[in-house]
Amino acid sequence: MKTKLLKLLPRLAGKRVLVIGDLMVDKFIWGKVRRISPEAPVPVVEISRESYSFGGAANVANNIRTLDGEVAIVGVVGTDMVGEHLLSDLEAQRIDISGVEKDSERPTIIKTRIIAQHQQVVRVDREDTSIPTRPVLDKILDNFTRKLPEVDAVIISDYGKGTINSYILPAIIEMTRKQNIPLTVDPKVENFLKYRRVTCITPNLAEAAGGMRMPEPKDEEELKSLGKKILQRLQSDSVLITRGENGMTLFEKSGRIVSIPTRAQEVFDVTGAGDTVIAVFTLALAAKIKMELAAEIANYAAGIVVGKLGTATVTPAELSQAIQRIKRI
Repeated sequence: MKTKLLKLLPRLAGKRVLVIGDLMVDKFIWGKVRRISPEAPVPVVEISRESYSFGGAANVANNIRTLDGEVAIVGVVGTDMVGEHLLSDLEAQRIDISGVEKDSERPTIIKTRIIAQHQQVVRVDREDTSIPTRPVLDKILDNFTRKLPEVDAVIISDYGKGTINSYILPAIIEMTRKQNIPLTVDPKVENFLKYRRVTCITPNLAEAAGGMRMPEPKDEEELKSLGKKILQRLQSDSVLITRGENGMTLFEKSGRIVSIPTRAQEVFDVTGAGDTVIAVFTLALAAKIKMELAAEIANYAAGIVVGKLGTATVTPAELSQAIQRIKRI
C-alpha cells in the first residue's frame, strides 16, 4: 500500500476545494516561567515573542493550499485590524477570499494561547458566537452559490461560532448534493444531528459520542456500534472518527469498517490536527481517491502536524517522507 499511496500524492495538486465556516486567528504568546505571582497562585510568564497563525476554517484552507490545492473561503470577519490582517495573510497564500463578508457587528475571532516551556498556560478567546444577521447570512449563501460550480469538493468547518447554523446548513447540503460534489464536515456537537446526507463527517471520539448523546465507547465493539448509529441517523455516506493515539476508524454506508493505526512519531501539540485531517481527506476525495486511501493519507498528515508546536500544516515533501518511513503497511 505504501507504493500506492506515494503514487496518489501528486493527484492532490491543483484540486479545487471550497471551505465554508468559522474564520479565526490563532495568536501565540511564547515565554518562560521562573516564578509564581505574589498576587495570586498563578505563574508569571516572561514573554519572549508572539506569533500569529490561521485558525478554524482559515487553517483548513491553509492546509489545502500548503499541499498545492486550490482553495476558496466563504465566511465572515469583523471590520477590525485583526480581520484585515487575516484577509491580507490569506490572500498572500493565494487563497481566494472573495467569498468572505465583513460584519461590523461582530469582532474577528482571535484565540490567544500563552505557552511557557512548551506547555499551554492559559487561552483567552475574543469572539461573538451569535448567528450573523439575516442580510449577512444571505450574502454568505450567495457567495457559496457563486463559488460552488468552480470546485471539486466542499468542506464545512464548524467551530460553533455562528457561521454554520440551521438557516445556512440545509441550503449548503442541498446545493452540493444536486451538483454531486463531495461534502465533508468537521462538526460541532451542537449542530451534529443537522449534518444529514453529507459525504463524510469527521468527528473526534468525544464529538462523535456527544453528538449522539451517548457515553464515549469503552471498547471496539461500542465504537463500532457508535459509528453505525451515526451513519444510520445522519444517512451520510461515511463517518471518519479520529481517535488520538488510537488512530482513526472509517465507517462506510456499505457496512465496511476500516481501522487505521496512528502514524504519529511524537506528539507535541494537537492544536489544529482535526483541520489537517479534514483538509487532506477532502483534497484526496476531490482527486477521486478512494475513501479508505484518502483516510490513510489524512492519517499520515495528522501524524506530522501533532509533532509540531502550534497550529501547523504539512507539505507534500513531508507527507511523502512520512509514508516512506513506514516499513510496511
